[in-house]
Amino acid sequence: MVMPIILQKDRKIISAVKCLDPPFELPQELNITSLVSTKKISNLSKFPQFSLNPAPDTSRDLKEWGIFLNFLHKYDKVAIINFQKYKFFILPPSIASESSPVNVAYEIDNTCSVDTHPRDYESVECGGPNTAKDLKFPPRAEDHVNLFTAETCNEFQSRLPVKNFIRVDPSYLKTLGQVHSGWIFGGIAELVDNSRDAKATKMDIFVDLINLKKSGKDVPMLSVIDDGNGMNHAEVMKMVSFGHKQSDKDDKDHIGKFGVGFKTGAMRLGRDVLVLTQTTNSRSLAFLSQSLNEGKDNIEIPIVSYCRHGQRMEVDLTLFGGGTGTQIYIWNLDEWGSKYCLEWHDGLKGGSSFHQGDILISSKRIRSRPGQISQKVPLDYSLRAYLEVIFLVPRMKISVQGTLVKSRPLGNFLTQIVIETDNILGRPVELILGFSQLEWEQANCGMFLYWHGRLIEAYKRVGGMIHNADVGRGVIGVVNVTNLMDEQDGRVWVHNNKQGFQDSQPYACLEQWLGRKADKYWDDNFDSLTLDKQNCVFKPDHEWVQCDKCRKWRILPSDFDSRKLPVQWFCYMDPFKGQCADAEQKMEPGIVNVSTKRSGYDCLLKDSDNEKMEVVTTSATGSDEKLLNTEDVKFPALKRLKRGLKTMISTRHNHFF
Repeated sequence: MVMPIILQKDRKIISAVKCLDPPFELPQELNITSLVSTKKISNLSKFPQFSLNPAPDTSRDLKEWGIFLNFLHKYDKVAIINFQKYKFFILPPSIASESSPVNVAYEIDNTCSVDTHPRDYESVECGGPNTAKDLKFPPRAEDHVNLFTAETCNEFQSRLPVKNFIRVDPSYLKTLGQVHSGWIFGGIAELVDNSRDAKATKMDIFVDLINLKKSGKDVPMLSVIDDGNGMNHAEVMKMVSFGHKQSDKDDKDHIGKFGVGFKTGAMRLGRDVLVLTQTTNSRSLAFLSQSLNEGKDNIEIPIVSYCRHGQRMEVDLTLFGGGTGTQIYIWNLDEWGSKYCLEWHDGLKGGSSFHQGDILISSKRIRSRPGQISQKVPLDYSLRAYLEVIFLVPRMKISVQGTLVKSRPLGNFLTQIVIETDNILGRPVELILGFSQLEWEQANCGMFLYWHGRLIEAYKRVGGMIHNADVGRGVIGVVNVTNLMDEQDGRVWVHNNKQGFQDSQPYACLEQWLGRKADKYWDDNFDSLTLDKQNCVFKPDHEWVQCDKCRKWRILPSDFDSRKLPVQWFCYMDPFKGQCADAEQKMEPGIVNVSTKRSGYDCLLKDSDNEKMEVVTTSATGSDEKLLNTEDVKFPALKRLKRGLKTMISTRHNHFF
C-alpha cells in the first residue's frame, strides 16, 4: 500500500512524499511543529519506524526536499510532528540528497488500560466513555509490544479514507459571478464595501489599458485601490475562502456579513483578479483566477505572504506610499456582445462638472421597478451617480477615473423635510421625507433603503406611487432599516448580493408603513398646493458642504452663494469659520417653494384669479416642455389627485352611462 502525504513546515509545503506499507493510516498532511537536537530525545532507536520517500510534483519540491534533509544531517536535528495521539520523529539521514528517503520513528501516548499478557494479542479493553471491547488486532512481528498500548480503541473505529475531501470544480468561480448577473455595479459595490469596512479614507476606481507581454495586446484592467488597514495572511485566507464563520460582534457600521462578497463581485467583473494588501507588519498577494484553473479538477488560489517580527520589512513606496492598504486588479473583463460590459472615459481636464470621468454600463438599461415609467435614472448605469448616494453618511473620498466623486447624502438635499419616527414590530424606525427638484424633473420618486449605512434599494415606490405616475413625483424618502432587518440571533433579511431584501414579515410591515407615510406626506403637502411664480427653482431647505479633512457636513447660511466655494473646502474657511472638532450639524424641517405646475390641471375656470404663471405641458413624446404664457390666465383651485383602481372604474362607468 502506497500512501501519498504532503510534508509541511509551519503550514508551508516542503514536498510531496509517499509512505510504502504504513503501519496505520496516516493523515494526508504532516506539519512539522519543531526541530530539536537528537541528544535531547532518548531511546529513539526503540520506537517503531517507517520510511518516507520523496515524490515531488515539481522541481521546486525536489529542491526543498534536498535542503530539508541537508539541514537535518548537518545539524543533527530531529523534526517533530504532533498529530492527535501520535508523535512522529523524522530522523536525520546518514546521506543527504534530493532522492534520499528518510526514516520516521513514532510513539503514541498510553491512554488505555490494556491487557498486554504475552499469551496472545486478541483482546484489548479500554476504559472511559469511548470503551470498545473484544477488538482483535493482527500482530506484526516488527512492531513493539507497546504498539497496542499506544492507540486508543476509538481511533481504530474512526479511521477515514485517505482521500476524504470535497472537490470544488473551477466552474464554480463563474457561478459565483452570477450572483450579480442582473447588475454589474453590484460587483463593484462589494469591493467598495470591503474598503469601507477596512476604515479606508480614500479610494480610487479606474479602468486603464495594460499591455500583456504574452499576447502583445492592450487590454483593459479595472483597478480598485484604497488606503485602509490592509489584511494579514489569515484575513486574506478568510477573504478568498468560500464562506466563513460570522463574527458575533454586532457592528452597525460594518457591512460585510456573508463571506462571499469579494468572490462574487470580482468574478462578475472579470476572469482574473490579483490582490495586493499590506498591513503595518505584513504583506500578502492572492490570485483568484478562472484562467489559471482551466483544465483542473479543483480550484487553486495561490497566496504568498511574509511578515515582520522584530526585523525590518522592505517597503515598496511605489505601491502603498509607505502606509497600509489594498490594491485589486481585475482583467479579462466581462463582455457585452463585441464590447465590454463597462465603458469608461476620463473626462476633460479643467472642464466643468459635466465633463468628469465616469464608468458606465454599456447597455445603459434602467432597472425594473414596480410603477416606474421614467427612463432617466443615472445611478442605474453611471458609477459616479451611484457612488454619490451609496452611503447614508459618506466619509470616504472616492475617485472614479481620476476625478473625485461629490458625495450627496440624500437627506441633506431635500426641501420641506418631514421626519417620521415609529416602531415596527417593536423596533425603532426613522424616515426622512422631502422633495427633490432634480428627481421631479426626471419623473422619479420613491424610498431609498439603507442597511448598515449602505444603499440596498433605490427609488422603491410605495403606496399611491405604484399606481399613478404623477403621485409622489419628486418625493424622496430616506430610511435606515438596520434595526428592523437584523435579528438578535444573527440572521439578517438582506440578500447576500446586498441589492434587495428577503420576503419577510419585517419587510412586509415596512412596505405598508412607508406607503401610509408617503401618501400622508403627499396629501398634506401637495394636494393643497399654492404656486409661487417668483422662483422657478427648488432649493433645499439648507445647502451643505463637506469638509475635505474631517468629512463632516456643515450647513451654509441661506444668503451664501455655494458657487463661491473652493474645490477643496475646510472647516476653518468661510462661511463656517469653525474647527473640525465641532460637532456635525443636524437638519431641521423647512418649507417647500413650488413654481412648476403639476399635470392634470390644464382646465381654466372663469371665476379663478388672474395670474401670470409658468405652465408645464407634456408633449406627445412624453418629455416636459416649459411654455411661458405672459397673458393673464385663470386657473382653478387645486384638488386632490384621484388614484387607485376603484376610482378609475367608477370614472369610466359614469362616462359610458
